[in-house]
Amino acid sequence: MSTAETLAAEVLKTGTLAGLPDGHFIDGEFTRPSHNQSMESFDPGRGEAFATFAAGTRANVDQAVESARRAFENVWRDTAPVERARILQRASGLILENIDRLAVAESLDSGKPLNEALGDVRGAARCFEYYAGACDKLQGDSFPLAPDYLGYSIHEPVGVTAHIIPWNYPISTTARGLAPALAAGCTVVAKPAEQTPFTALLLAEILVQAGLPDGVCNVVTGTGADVGAPLTSHPDVDHITFTGSVTTGQAVMTAAAREVTRVVLELGGKSPVVILDDCNRDQALDGVMGAIFENAGQICSAGSRLVIERGIHDQFVEELVRRTKTLKLGHGLRNPDMGPVNSAAHLEKIAGFVDRARANGSDIAVGGAVAADPETGKGWFYEPTIIDRAAQIDEVVREEIFGPVLTVQVADDADHALTLANDSQYGLVAGIYTSDFAKAHQLARRIDAGQIFINEYFAGGIEVPFGGNKKSGFGREKGIEGIKSYCKTKSIAARIA
Repeated sequence: MSTAETLAAEVLKTGTLAGLPDGHFIDGEFTRPSHNQSMESFDPGRGEAFATFAAGTRANVDQAVESARRAFENVWRDTAPVERARILQRASGLILENIDRLAVAESLDSGKPLNEALGDVRGAARCFEYYAGACDKLQGDSFPLAPDYLGYSIHEPVGVTAHIIPWNYPISTTARGLAPALAAGCTVVAKPAEQTPFTALLLAEILVQAGLPDGVCNVVTGTGADVGAPLTSHPDVDHITFTGSVTTGQAVMTAAAREVTRVVLELGGKSPVVILDDCNRDQALDGVMGAIFENAGQICSAGSRLVIERGIHDQFVEELVRRTKTLKLGHGLRNPDMGPVNSAAHLEKIAGFVDRARANGSDIAVGGAVAADPETGKGWFYEPTIIDRAAQIDEVVREEIFGPVLTVQVADDADHALTLANDSQYGLVAGIYTSDFAKAHQLARRIDAGQIFINEYFAGGIEVPFGGNKKSGFGREKGIEGIKSYCKTKSIAARIA
């Protein structure tokens, strides 16, 4: 067995992962919470608590923000870009050196299959590697003024940045925000979701081991009410990056408005996968399966709406159902085809959507029930589910379920598919499968989404900007656009005559 599999086997035997941090990470070290209270973290594959972590308060947030402000003004913003690059590059290497422990912690905390968690950790390392290369490439412009004048611009770090991290991709989203912020010269206070606190804490420790000065990266754990709200409304925070629900994002935006704080919001989606009748069938089937059943469908950019031309609908859905029936559920550390959902409350929410659809007469082609780990009878599982021939007005088509539930909508032609794809309050991503590249790019231009995948769902990587339109939010992460989110442009004009 690999080291990750050996460690996973030990965790399955003991029920926990030894040596997990139980304090906040502030000013370069782990610290106890101000009132010495803790919370439980649950293993979704068993539905049982496996560790405790610090329950933060406003006082902890104040302490972390003060540390980040001090480090920004005294150290980090004036650290040479090339030195910032070297630290981030070392961090990338250390993440890979610790990949097995990080991946097991991620799988145990979130529920996702171990292989998916390993991929997430590799992606986090790549994120730091990418932005290490960007530190000394943040170049300004010169402006063509009259001969007696000199005009130019420079990019300056915005300051102290707050990062509200979701539970579905904890280490990925942490890295996606922290790496560009640090590369730009900003300091960080991160608040991981209370369901998945550990990899953010472990990552902060790795950054200090890589040479990051004390106070540049801080992590405060706890609830949204006790930690998230004080952080996003803090007067000494200069920028907020938030990933989560529309409702919470609206609250973050309201809090930010009071202090005129900059925000980047990624608020989820209801993304269409458009399948035209000239597609490569196997390629499209593979893409649809991964788009909705990876991480049990708990992905903001999941392809949760299949929009398919009528001529191939029956055969395509029949094969999709056949493949779905073969998926094996199980504890994430056993590397099943699909793991559990993250919490009992979320399981109840997913089941509610499907139960209401069934009661309204929807065609549940496969799945549609709560399940359990076949080895233990425990855990928070939902069967991979397909709802066929869903109407555009149906709740399961309009609302984000955030689970392994695919709705199928039938389109008469490409124009009808475009209409169905765009008839949504969300606009995060979309997929297109067709052999006609002209038609693919025509659709890509006309679909209202922040990112389009053609003939491979989730194509691209850290190099490609990511973010949404409409109620999926605004601002962009990843790519060079991602680092610009943490910069403010200063223009300088001088008379030199």
